[in-house]
Amino acid sequence: MARYEEVAVDLERRIRDGEWTTGETLPTTTALMEHYGNSKETIRAAVDELAKKGLVRVIKRRGSVVQDLTVQRRRIRRNTLVMRDPQRGYIFPAASSAGEPWEVHGQPRRAFTPIPDEVAEHLGVEPGIEVMRRRRVTSPAGEPPFQIVDAWIHPEALTEAPQAGEISTGPGGYLDRIEEAGHGPLSWEEVTRTRMPSKEEAKLLAISPSTPVLEMATIGISSRTDRAVEVSVRVIPGDRAEILSKLERADSAAWPVEPVQA
Repeated sequence: MARYEEVAVDLERRIRDGEWTTGETLPTTTALMEHYGNSKETIRAAVDELAKKGLVRVIKRRGSVVQDLTVQRRRIRRNTLVMRDPQRGYIFPAASSAGEPWEVHGQPRRAFTPIPDEVAEHLGVEPGIEVMRRRRVTSPAGEPPFQIVDAWIHPEALTEAPQAGEISTGPGGYLDRIEEAGHGPLSWEEVTRTRMPSKEEAKLLAISPSTPVLEMATIGISSRTDRAVEVSVRVIPGDRAEILSKLERADSAAWPVEPVQA
């Protein structure tokens, strides 16, 4: 075991033993250098290991802040069923259980924002142009931020359904307004990948920039044009979630197995 790994193991033990609790800051790099008798590089590498595990978050001009160790990894059951609530509108397969209360962190935001390359490719627009983005940061009630939800609306769809970009979209949400504008019924595809967070995403989710995130992009396709009119992107810390999918048998995998004829 490398020396920085030994220091990381000891710091983790001290955190789990309650020497520093949630929200408290670890001693300075200089203090830890004196305590462990190691170089600045060794201490920083050890703290980076803690950050990768989600035990601390390094905040500029504040230091290494201990994170809530009671937050559990959530199991996301992925299926293909899209449900609907009369007021909220469509409900997609997500991390929440039925009836579980969720809360919004900060104020929901809507603004014309330069579109990322991957989302631009889904929508078929030029990368970097300003597109309407609706953003919310949410979590189960009482937990730290769990996911960023960005809804990107195609400029043409927004022209046809301007209320989809307003603060108040009316019953059913912005998707209902897009469907009413002649794109209904929408169909959806989903693309999932892992990547590193941007600095802004790491700040909103209160995670280290070195913690990978899970990105799930749901692409809404118009029945009129057969093209994407909106893309909703969920970004979740990689250490907070795991994916569960139910596997089904095809006819060729039916049981009992038919005997092979000689």
